[in-house]
Amino acid sequence: MNPSPKATRATPAELTAQSDVEAIVSGQHGDPFGILGVHRSNGGLAARCFIPGAEEVDAETLAGKSAGGLTRRHDAGFFDGKLKIRKRQPLRYRARNAGGEWLVTDAYSFGPVLGPMDDYYIGEGSHRRLFDKLGAHLVTHEGVDGVHFAVWAPNARRVSVVGDFNDWDGRRHAMRRRVDNGIWEIFVPDIAAGRTYKFEIVGPGGKPCPLKADPYAFRSERRPDTASVTEAPLTYEWGDQAHRDFWRYADERRQPISIYEVHPGSWQRHPDGEFLSWDEMADRLIPYVAELGFTHIEFLPVSEHPYDPSWGYQTTGLYAPTARFGEPAGFARFVDGAHRAGIGVILDWVPAHFPTDAHGLARFDGTALYEHEDPRKGFHPDWNTAIYNFGRREVKSFLVNNALFWAEKYHVDGLRVDAVASMLYLDYSRAEGQWIPNEHGGRENLEAVDFLREMNSAIYAASPGVMTIAEESTSWPKVSHPVHEGGLGFGFKWNMGFMHDTLQYLAREPVHRKYHHDEITFGLLYAFSENFVLPLSHDEVVHGKGTLLTKMAGDDWQKFATLRAYYAFMWGYPGKKLLFMGQEFAQRNEWSEARALDWHLLDAPAHDGVRKLIKDLNHTYCGSEALHARDCEGDGFAWLIADDKENSVFAWLRMAPDAAPVAVISNFTPQLLENYGVPLPIAGMWREIINTDAEMYGGSGKGNLGAIEALPEGDRASARVTLPPLATIMLEYKPE
Repeated sequence: MNPSPKATRATPAELTAQSDVEAIVSGQHGDPFGILGVHRSNGGLAARCFIPGAEEVDAETLAGKSAGGLTRRHDAGFFDGKLKIRKRQPLRYRARNAGGEWLVTDAYSFGPVLGPMDDYYIGEGSHRRLFDKLGAHLVTHEGVDGVHFAVWAPNARRVSVVGDFNDWDGRRHAMRRRVDNGIWEIFVPDIAAGRTYKFEIVGPGGKPCPLKADPYAFRSERRPDTASVTEAPLTYEWGDQAHRDFWRYADERRQPISIYEVHPGSWQRHPDGEFLSWDEMADRLIPYVAELGFTHIEFLPVSEHPYDPSWGYQTTGLYAPTARFGEPAGFARFVDGAHRAGIGVILDWVPAHFPTDAHGLARFDGTALYEHEDPRKGFHPDWNTAIYNFGRREVKSFLVNNALFWAEKYHVDGLRVDAVASMLYLDYSRAEGQWIPNEHGGRENLEAVDFLREMNSAIYAASPGVMTIAEESTSWPKVSHPVHEGGLGFGFKWNMGFMHDTLQYLAREPVHRKYHHDEITFGLLYAFSENFVLPLSHDEVVHGKGTLLTKMAGDDWQKFATLRAYYAFMWGYPGKKLLFMGQEFAQRNEWSEARALDWHLLDAPAHDGVRKLIKDLNHTYCGSEALHARDCEGDGFAWLIADDKENSVFAWLRMAPDAAPVAVISNFTPQLLENYGVPLPIAGMWREIINTDAEMYGGSGKGNLGAIEALPEGDRASARVTLPPLATIMLEYKPE
């Protein structure tokens, strides 16, 4: 567009150089804050503004006092002129054209919001309140309400915030660059919550990037739309202090923890297939979980993600609860409601990788900023995603701050960290020549190790009572040991070996199990090397794997019986418990994120019987210190029968100080074993507190009429016990 041949008012030609005018209206100026706004000129003050569509512009103070008229220097809407005011201050412009008149508060007449200490701590990588500084924040700045935008893009030539408040025009709110740390910021006055925005970034070579969502956005549009949304600070009035105080001072290893793993988009849905809102989920899910006796709900990732079949594991908005289920405050209400009911909330958290969607973090400022440039370190072959550059302090701070954010802002009780093994090993899923050794020539990702230790140290220091759980499938040592002892610092680790070995064993026909007895006994060799969670997770019921019910060997009756026996076996085994939704009533169909669970199955007695068993197992586990207080310590376990391969029987004792011991006995054959000898540590009456063959669960009703008597035998005792077919029983010592 050419300069206007006619100026509406005379102005000194030297007030704004024509090259600066052209650069501003074309969006190419390297320092728009050095031109636009209020500046000293010839002993006085002058103003320059860019208001597309305006034909006339007059400047005013915020109090409405006239500050002088401006001259149009370019038809695109560039104006400048001398001001009548003597003190530099924010201005408003009264703009006019043939269609009317409107007011524009000048973003370029305000000073910066971030300060030198922010620069220092951000640059050092030690800032622990980045979510209060970067992103979009509703603030009052120099007497005016608006939104402060800040984004890290150190290699960009220009960054602008664009949105529904400026017609998505990157020329109108080009941002101020803070040279020391590569952060760009601008205060946009007179906008509030609910405005959509992205960042328009011109890369170092002058090539525009795809519009980028805000990495620190607190709210996003609902997919398929991908813009960020300005959001007021969360001001929810929490009522969960008693819950948080309990866990703050509790030793989590010695508390009962039984986790119900939930994909929030498919637990239940409306008849038309629409998602439940957070409030609707709270009304249904929290009472359901409380009735079944689970202590925690673990959600698959709830941070914003564009692609439903990723289940949330390919996230593009780590700081925003997904819009699928409503506004962010709805998620806060859910967590608070769960806490008031005595239920903790754990989130799956994904710092291992991120998707390469154009609006996301990939090549954010035109360079490999959050990821590695070299695909041997920066590309994940399993998921076609990018891998975070854990060695870059700003990236590490972004992730550590995110962990702190969920704990502080939404009161979550824990983070289950996904795909830790893929972070720890440079050669994970890579053939020789497809990875780069570390500085010592090894395969360990030392930068990822440092990140995990820093994250765990930070969250345990800042949020006592919040646990971290590693999904880690290898023999990496000390995953759940403190950092100061050389560990990674997690509170717990998933026991993937337990899941694999036991499911493999129970998939075998009972007649063959005696040849694979060690698939059950082997796990006790390492059961106390870490603080373990026993996971029967979503990963076991997708991708053609069937369901837990269909994995069991035998006909339908045997499948149900074996599954019930397995559940009681697991609830009696040392370690915290995790069960994916639907498996509590023996879902038959493989899970899909696209539909709700098959709730109609509860009308069938066999399925409802499994649900009743899970309820009784949870209440028994939580009520018995012997079953939970030494889940992570070897002095809480002792074998009673470990070598009866012929009968596929396993028996052990669970113990805790000052608690009645519990014997757990499993018979994994379809044979009724009567008068079976079981050694016990104490003579006397032992009450049968669980029998998975009970008729109320769908079993055949065989058992011990509620109790057995152990008779003295040397320095111990023994009992003759009826072991029902494909069943587990639990016997608790009851002194007279």
